[in-house]
Formats: sequence, C-alpha cells, structure tokens
Amino acid sequence: MPAHPAAGKRARPAGARSRAPRRSAPAHVESLVSDPRLVEERRAQIVRAAVKLFSERGYYTTTIQQVAREAGISTGLVYQYFRDKDDLLLLALMQVLERYEQEIPRRLEGVEAPVERLCTALRTYCGIVDRMRDATVLTYRSTKSLRADRRALIMEGERRTNRLLERCIHACVAGGDMRAVNEHLLAYSYVMFCHAWALKHWALRDRYSLEQYVREGFALLVEPFLTAQGRAAYAGALRGPAGGRSGAAKAK
Repeated sequence: MPAHPAAGKRARPAGARSRAPRRSAPAHVESLVSDPRLVEERRAQIVRAAVKLFSERGYYTTTIQQVAREAGISTGLVYQYFRDKDDLLLLALMQVLERYEQEIPRRLEGVEAPVERLCTALRTYCGIVDRMRDATVLTYRSTKSLRADRRALIMEGERRTNRLLERCIHACVAGGDMRAVNEHLLAYSYVMFCHAWALKHWALRDRYSLEQYVREGFALLVEPFLTAQGRAAYAGALRGPAGGRSGAAKAK
C-alpha cells in the first residue's frame, strides 16, 4: 500500500482526518484500512514503536512523527491506522491486559489442584510481565493520559485479571489448602509483586533470575498462608517448568 507523503511541521498529514470531538465506543480504534490482517500487522508494528518511545521519552513529549520514524514508515501511514496518540496509547495498554486474559486461563486448563492453579497463575503472570516490561511500566505511567472513558476501560480490564487471581485464592481457602485471608487484598498483593518485576527490574535483574524471583514470591506470599494440607499440595506445585526450588538469590 503506498504511504502518504510525510507531513510538514504545520500541515496535517495527507489522509489524516479532522480532530472533531466525535466520540466512538471506548475500545474502538478507527482505521482507514479495511483488510483485518493488514490492520493487525501494521498496528502491531506501530504500537511496538510507540511503546518504546513512550517508555523512553514519555507520552506527552513523543510525537506521531517520531513514532512513524521509529516504525520505519511515513507519518501519513500512521494516520491510516490510528486517529491520534490516544488511540496508540489505548492499544499499547490493552495488549498487556489482553495477554493476561488470554494466556493465564490457557495455562490453567487441565490444572485442577487449587494450590497448583494459584502458582501456575502467578508464574504465568510474571512471565507475561517479563516479556512486556516496557508496556507494563507504561501502564503505570500513562493510563491517566487516556480520555476518561478509556481509563475506565483499562481499569476494568485490570479488575478482571485481579478477579481471576482472587478466584484462585478463594478455591485454595474453600478447599482447605489456605487459611482464611482477605482474598481481595491478597490478590492485589500478588498483582503488585508481578508488576514489580517490570517496575523495579533495574534493581532486581542482577540479583534474581525470573524463576528465582517467582519462587521467592511464593515463599513470601503463598507459603505463609497455607495449611498443612496446602503445604503438601504446594510441594507438588513447585515442580513447575523450572524443576525443583531454586531458593535464594544469585550469588553477589
């Protein structure tokens, strides 16, 4: 598809629409291109560039022109797939939430034991954060920059993932594997622990591998709440992808 010529400093790029105050559904991102496959591929390319620049330079100081340059395309082509930076930011944040909602349930398929389900969910969550560290940090920095209805959309997406973890905790309590706890607050503690791998990666990366970080999290946030029955189940749950318990931090 031929790209529109790049815009000058003051001119709107060819093909870009007027920024009239027309509102669509919060999750809708309009495109001038009708081919779904092409839209998905091109948007993924542009969003990757946007996440990198928003993370490095900040949302407000990054321009569409800079995103286009980073993506290796023209500014006008960006406007064929996105109306504005708010669209770009929305898709950047939604891709993280969608990954949680798709991948965690998929990893839980066929896992029946409550403690193993909880550990699998947390390990998967941390793995997603590890693969999407820049986008995770961007969620904390820039959600407030979205228009109000889209902020609400992102917050509700996060709540859905939190409720998934809360259900895992509830199953442990109901099954006698975990003592009675504030399930809602513990679920948020798990979320903050998973996100900290991205938020504080600069401080953690030289001390822990991802699997070590996950196992230490289990020791801090899962083990203390287990009953005797739960600890027996937990010993089996530790036999995850990385094998036996790795224990402490890397040697300094």
